[in-house]
Amino acid sequence: MVIKKDYLILTAFVVLKFLLHYMLIGSMYDLHRDEYLHLDQAHHLAWGYQSVPPVTSWISSIIFWMGGSAFWVKFFPGLFGAITMIVVWDAVRELGGDLYAKVLGATCILFSVVLRLNLLYQPNSLDVLCWTGFYYLLVRYINSGNPKWIYAGAIVFSIGFLNKYNIVFLAAGLLPAILLTPQRGMLLRRDLYLAALVALMIVAPNLIWQYRNNFPVMVHLNELTNKQLVNVDRIGFIKSQVLFFIGSIIVIFAALYALIFHKPFQSYRFFIWSLLFTMGIFLFLRAKDYYAVGIYPIYLAFGSVYISSILQEGWRKYLRGVVLALPLLLFIPISSIAFLDKSPEYIIEHAERFRRIGLLRWEDGKEHTLPQDYADMLGWKELAQTVDKVYHTFNDSAHVLVLCDNYGEAGAINYYSSIKNINCGSFSADYRDWFQLDKRIETIIHVKERNLTRSELERANSMFDTVYLASSRISRFAREDTIRVYIFNGAKVDVNEVIRREVGRR
Repeated sequence: MVIKKDYLILTAFVVLKFLLHYMLIGSMYDLHRDEYLHLDQAHHLAWGYQSVPPVTSWISSIIFWMGGSAFWVKFFPGLFGAITMIVVWDAVRELGGDLYAKVLGATCILFSVVLRLNLLYQPNSLDVLCWTGFYYLLVRYINSGNPKWIYAGAIVFSIGFLNKYNIVFLAAGLLPAILLTPQRGMLLRRDLYLAALVALMIVAPNLIWQYRNNFPVMVHLNELTNKQLVNVDRIGFIKSQVLFFIGSIIVIFAALYALIFHKPFQSYRFFIWSLLFTMGIFLFLRAKDYYAVGIYPIYLAFGSVYISSILQEGWRKYLRGVVLALPLLLFIPISSIAFLDKSPEYIIEHAERFRRIGLLRWEDGKEHTLPQDYADMLGWKELAQTVDKVYHTFNDSAHVLVLCDNYGEAGAINYYSSIKNINCGSFSADYRDWFQLDKRIETIIHVKERNLTRSELERANSMFDTVYLASSRISRFAREDTIRVYIFNGAKVDVNEVIRREVGRR
């Protein structure tokens, strides 16, 4: 009966998770620019891409198999968030926690940054799940000594690696942590190295792809460092960590205390060092704040078990309800500014709320009218409709290329266009590898974020018979508020070869 009750409560948490997941996505927003890129990867399956490993493309293939609607695009990150909550629930059980501890752990996950992270179809939700799953399997191995958990951990780590390279920092922080504690003995066990070999075999196709393509991940990391991470404020990074789990910060602190002083947790004390090493690496590298989210769920499990154990008797048991209510009570004010159910007009009207916690600061280090994620989800449908109207003016569309300035524009047009198999490309991100050049290009519909410069106009006139501005899309809240649609018609040169040379140069 107790087990049945536990499962019923857990099921209720999962249902609530999905209800909140879809309620907190406003209908005024399109998909995010990154989501379009990840979706298009399904049409160009490979063992690697310019910015991410291949797992996202496999999930995108499933999304299109299920119809490709926005519902399914949003379903999978929500699913990964729900599974993360289930893993924390079972981690509490494995650590000896009672039903209260399980409910507390699930509540801390539900009303946290994980819910916000799950709103976008990006590798981040699966990344958090893989970090949590690996730590959980490590706990299972320490408790049982059964090597099957090492092999399971190797598989989870491999999936995490093929999803987002960020999980490498888990290993970078965990290895020295284990060396500093009595658990270093596990490093002498044969099964550990066999499991590592299994992991290497699983990720080998991606490593080979990286080698054959001159390690584009390094190019991506260099661009990321020079254009985005250079603007990361380390103090802001630390502030974000507090805000991410503001309602359950007491549970995380309880975990840290228990890992040091609570005797039943003696075998897990390397988790303290692991946290310090991993966070130190992130701070040193000026990592984005959300890179560290995967660290915390396992500590919520430790903290929930410890808090439950000390609030068992006397006056302390009356604090159980207070601790359980904190994540929800502090979630409510955060929810008014952290989720995608607020219109641009609302954000502008309450700008100071968003500014105070840094949400108006973009990756370029500057403050803007809207949070970056919000601006990245506006104007895409209108852009696709605008391009469709221009595209329909050409009878011979087989020789027309839609060339976009960035991957968001190209992906959005591909996703929303009513034209089947529209030939849309860009020199941005993975799209530079996906140009359809099997037919001679005679006309380019050029989607620009700004007006053509004088030199660009002169070059276009030397290559085409006519060059003119055909239309524009204005969306004052979008990241690119005004987009111009130019027509380059009547090619005088071999446009296909020009594109091939430009791809090679880039």
